Amino acid sequence: MSIERIAVLGTGANGASIGADLVRAGYDVTYIEQWPAHVEAIRANGLTVVSQGEKTVTDVRAHHLCEVAEMREDFDLVFMLVKAYDARWAAELIKPRLAPDGILVGLQNGMMADDIASIVGVERTLGAVIEMASNMFEPGVVNRDTPKETAWFALGALDGGPQDRAEEVAEILRAAGNVEVVDDILSAKWMKLVVNATELVSAGVVDLPMVEAADLPGMRAFMVEAGVEALEAALDLGHRALPMFGLTGGAEDGPQAYVNALIDAVYEHYAIPTTLTTVHQDWVKGRRSEVEEINGLVVRERARKGRSAPANAVLREIALGIEAGTETPGEHHLPRLLAALSTD
Repeated sequence: MSIERIAVLGTGANGASIGADLVRAGYDVTYIEQWPAHVEAIRANGLTVVSQGEKTVTDVRAHHLCEVAEMREDFDLVFMLVKAYDARWAAELIKPRLAPDGILVGLQNGMMADDIASIVGVERTLGAVIEMASNMFEPGVVNRDTPKETAWFALGALDGGPQDRAEEVAEILRAAGNVEVVDDILSAKWMKLVVNATELVSAGVVDLPMVEAADLPGMRAFMVEAGVEALEAALDLGHRALPMFGLTGGAEDGPQAYVNALIDAVYEHYAIPTTLTTVHQDWVKGRRSEVEEINGLVVRERARKGRSAPANAVLREIALGIEAGTETPGEHHLPRLLAALSTD
């Protein structure tokens, strides 16, 4: 089949800017979004993307979630960029409008590929990894920190899935960045979770942009420890430490060296001094984060093996306190984070 009709389900900062790239490359793209003001702003003024001092405005079709029930034509390809905790209901929402031979790509954080496949079928599912930084605090306006030239994605099927179509989808997604087709997408997604475990919540907890947070005394060692715990959880599950983000090596030199290399790659290629992590952005907006799907997952998987994950556990604990209103973000949490380094 040929891919003609594409939907982007979840057009926050990353989804909206990726969708705009696809539209500008000539693809037929429909936005489906849960923030009403964002949809109305796009309809009125187009989608504005500000990147490296340049502003582009793209006319796109934007629909509210409730309008999916009114749609009659199917989509050949859906890129889903909702939060990990929204993946199951979002897959159910779009399932009736996914073509019988269509493909749903979970282009999001967290280990949700199996959940998506359980809803739309493994034969219509591709897993994905995304590495790019954007933010959006005004409806209809995206600030993209990672330009197309350095944005990085990986695509691949689960066992029994449509690996033979991964390159076809990758060619479309290359309108938004660099895309690799991999033969072990679950390992790749776990390695992205390793990176996320190091930085997303830690920077948000101390209420600083990524670059400033990593420069705090002791923070880099803490981040590495959180990443090593996540890596060990992945390895215990039988996954592999794959090269990521264009790197050529895995964990041959040891877990700490591997995690350090991943952190270096992210900070060198995907972060600028003002970049806020997605968790930090969620808290600025008063929303809950994906901490349970990232650090919480590491804690749970390690516990299943009778092992602890003190760095991830303290991040989860503080994050849940912030979201419950019993804690406030700030550098006053740094001693509490560093204390986890000496915990067995």
